Amino acid sequence: MTSSELPESILHTVIHTLQSVILDDAQRSKPFREDEYVQRRRPRSLLCLPLVKQARLVGLLYLENNLATGTFTPRRIAVLELLASQAAISIENARLYDELMCENRDRRKAEEALRASEASLAEAQRISHTGSWRWNVRTGVVRSSAENLRLFGFDPAWEQPSHPTFMHRVHPEDRPWLEEALNKAVHERSMFQEEYRIVLGDGLVRHHHSVGHPATNESGDLEFIGTVMDITDRKRAEEALRNAEAELARVARLTTMGELAASIAHEINQPLAAVVTNASASLHWLNREEPNLDEARQAISRIARDGTRAGDVIRGLRALAKQSGPDLAKLDINDAIQEVLALTRSERQRHGVVLHTDLFSGDRPVSGDRVQLQQVMLNLIMNGIEAMSAVTDRPRVLTISSEPKGQAGVLVAVEDTGTGLDPTTADRIFDPFFTTKPDGMGIGLSICRSIIEAHAGRLWASPRAPHGTSFRFTVPAAAELSTLVQPGLEPQDASGS
Repeated sequence: MTSSELPESILHTVIHTLQSVILDDAQRSKPFREDEYVQRRRPRSLLCLPLVKQARLVGLLYLENNLATGTFTPRRIAVLELLASQAAISIENARLYDELMCENRDRRKAEEALRASEASLAEAQRISHTGSWRWNVRTGVVRSSAENLRLFGFDPAWEQPSHPTFMHRVHPEDRPWLEEALNKAVHERSMFQEEYRIVLGDGLVRHHHSVGHPATNESGDLEFIGTVMDITDRKRAEEALRNAEAELARVARLTTMGELAASIAHEINQPLAAVVTNASASLHWLNREEPNLDEARQAISRIARDGTRAGDVIRGLRALAKQSGPDLAKLDINDAIQEVLALTRSERQRHGVVLHTDLFSGDRPVSGDRVQLQQVMLNLIMNGIEAMSAVTDRPRVLTISSEPKGQAGVLVAVEDTGTGLDPTTADRIFDPFFTTKPDGMGIGLSICRSIIEAHAGRLWASPRAPHGTSFRFTVPAAAELSTLVQPGLEPQDASGS
């Protein structure tokens, strides 16, 4: 509205005072004769009535006569005021009706959006095998989504089970500790998150993962709101993965044994050849006219020593070939290292690798599984030899060292002058199934770490200046390990990487 359409001063007066303005002659009435509209249009008789409903202004009734003065007589004004009051009621009713229509329209839109959202949520729960629920602890009432009911084997169209009914579906072996976990969450009003098994009506066992958060409803009752997810497929995949890892570890172990067959045969042939030689010498000393018993006795002692050495090689070979748990015993780590170095002598010679050793002297026994620790050494040494196979511009040097480390036990290092670690993958070399070798399986270093950690030690790798890689691991001293290794822990062997 502008001053060219209506007299603003008159309208403002009526709006602010809620009083009628009636002019018999607008040209002579102060103060409105100065209004721009009045001066331009020059109306004579003029009336402006407020349309009031319950003391609230809902509109204005404006009338004017440009021909005569005194047009709006008291009788006409009374009729107009009656019409104005009816108009105010009609306008207010129209406004309320419009608001009601808008509210209904908005409500229908909201209801449609809610139904669409609920349908999408139900479909998402069905696809992801995830149900939602709300549990009133005091009453035991559980309000469940359709998918939550299906996950527990109930019919969403007919059943609304209570909390005890849901708990009855939990596997008997899991029910006691699950009830204990729920009681603790109720007592502490804390969140819970548990994995458990359920038994469906047909006896089928499924795995569930449930999460619940505490809340208080409008009545002050404690409730838990949460979700249930069927993780049966994930559990089966994890079990299959564990079986595959175990089988791969066994295959890798046997593969490594095949590669070392020549070296092992060489190590067995040496003591056997010595046995034959010393046996011949013994016969020689005994068949003389005057038998030399001292010489014969020394030769027979050497036979016993070499026979024991051959037996140790065979026993180690059998231990490598079978799966067994850790056999903890007090041992000299340096002797165990020397035996592995003897097994790998032919492999080093075949690749032109020079061996440097720096093993500490003195008595510093450790407690562990001799075979498994030797498996770690075997894997690290074979990795070092392979890492240097492509080196042609520098000597291929393998350095084996050991040193006491106080409470840390003994530190063993295997260092090579090979191609070194790739910085982009250095932090992943101990991950299962990660390998940088074209024909590698990626489990050797992972199993090595699991063996060392089972012995309460630590295994890590770092670049070696100026070339190569350094692998180091610790093994606690004999007196420290008895309280650190858990009974029944069975790390797998470390062959192949």
